[in-house]
Amino acid sequence: MRFLTSTSVALSLGVGALAQGAADAAQKVAAIKQATSQTAILNILSKDSDFVFDFNNASATKGVAGETISANIANFPVLTHQSLSMTIGVLEVLWRILNLVRSACGMNTPHTHPRATEMLYLINGSIRTGMLQENGARFVYNEVTSNQAQVFPQGSIHYQENTGCEPAVFVAALNNEDPGVSSIAQRYFGLPPDIVAASLGGIGVEEVAGLESKIPDNIALGTDECLKRCNITRGSQPTNQRQPRVSGNALPSGFSGPTPPSTTASTSTAASSPSVTHGTRRRSVRFN
Repeated sequence: MRFLTSTSVALSLGVGALAQGAADAAQKVAAIKQATSQTAILNILSKDSDFVFDFNNASATKGVAGETISANIANFPVLTHQSLSMTIGVLEVLWRILNLVRSACGMNTPHTHPRATEMLYLINGSIRTGMLQENGARFVYNEVTSNQAQVFPQGSIHYQENTGCEPAVFVAALNNEDPGVSSIAQRYFGLPPDIVAASLGGIGVEEVAGLESKIPDNIALGTDECLKRCNITRGSQPTNQRQPRVSGNALPSGFSGPTPPSTTASTSTAASSPSVTHGTRRRSVRFN
């Protein structure tokens, strides 16, 4: 009981610190946007450390098969007006037994960046990528290995899958301090169920709701072929990143989905920033 109490206190303190950090960042971003000179901006960024982002101690967005850590204006105010942000991704599956870590087959599920072009550099491992840009455009497929990079144009639907049985680590640079991210499966199935059902040929709203309930959080487990080759059993995955439901997109009777988050004072960037999606934790990023 004492351990549980101590753990609860530690978690509460951690959540409080993250919330305070986000509030401080939002205040600095607002001040920078009102500044009339670069000198004024420098005065707002009063600490030398305001120019350094520590990926080792940043909040991570995670699924069962890996995680991403993003530096953008929601957590790194110096990027305001700089047309730049960065994401580090680890595509892996983790089981921690004592100090044993086994990893493979993580997938950064299909998504878009509505306000940025991405250039992804693979540090280690091998991944396969796919991309669609618009109606009528051909499907672009690549197998990317370490020390190679690929560009994903603004607005394109794209994914990355770790095809190896070891972690694959990438760094992605994006040409907007607030690039946004829209996960395709979660957002599409978050539309009104009758609209989704009709667009899929009239499969029925109950079937839509059943499929929507299975959409896993990003980073997700990859393909069956990879899991079999790496001797991984596909277990249950969290589904907390599904679209919150209101009256306009409510699920049919008998089904439930995430409820909208409470309204809090924040900048407009927070809602689209990868740093504020569900399921965060801290981890140390290692590149060896």
